Amino acid sequence: MASIESLPLDLAGLLAIAAGLGWASGIRLYLALFVVGLAGRLEWVALPDGLRVLEHPWVLAAAGLMLLVEFLADKLPIVDSAWDSVHSFIRIPAGAALAAMAFGGQGVEWQTAMAIVGGSLAASAHLAKAGTRLAINLSPEPFSNPVASLGEDSLVLLGLWLMFVHPGLLLAFLLLFVAILVWLLPKLWRLLTRRRQQQA
Repeated sequence: MASIESLPLDLAGLLAIAAGLGWASGIRLYLALFVVGLAGRLEWVALPDGLRVLEHPWVLAAAGLMLLVEFLADKLPIVDSAWDSVHSFIRIPAGAALAAMAFGGQGVEWQTAMAIVGGSLAASAHLAKAGTRLAINLSPEPFSNPVASLGEDSLVLLGLWLMFVHPGLLLAFLLLFVAILVWLLPKLWRLLTRRRQQQA
């Protein structure tokens, strides 16, 4: 990973961190908390002041424990959907809070705007993840679940890396993600409705 001196914390860098954490929280909240906090604690990246709390050992320990639980739960059919249902009430507000914390020293106006952006991205990512998993769980074969879960792990890690090293690329990716989601969600909804009608 790049050294602290080469990592941008200008407006574009802060926007990438806020938006990236919001998006990542909707898919893998505890992975995002642990990786970002650990990277800051090891001085691989310079976190904004509002996010320095993620470097605290107790925060890292709690995030690491929940990361392990989520890693296992997310690989099991049906369990993953139940986990997603519970986390509808956790991921979205957490994404909003983390995005606001990234702009902790920039004034309440920026924090409020970033909370809206981060929460919206977390909700979009969470809906895409949960909807895709519901569709996968309707399939009888057992292998697609762990493959999809590992793919999500990898995607979030890639996003977190881009967030610090290539913030412009991450912001472009997130714009593309939102555009694809707007196109894909109605199709996913129709697929789920059709499969449930066939099973009834």
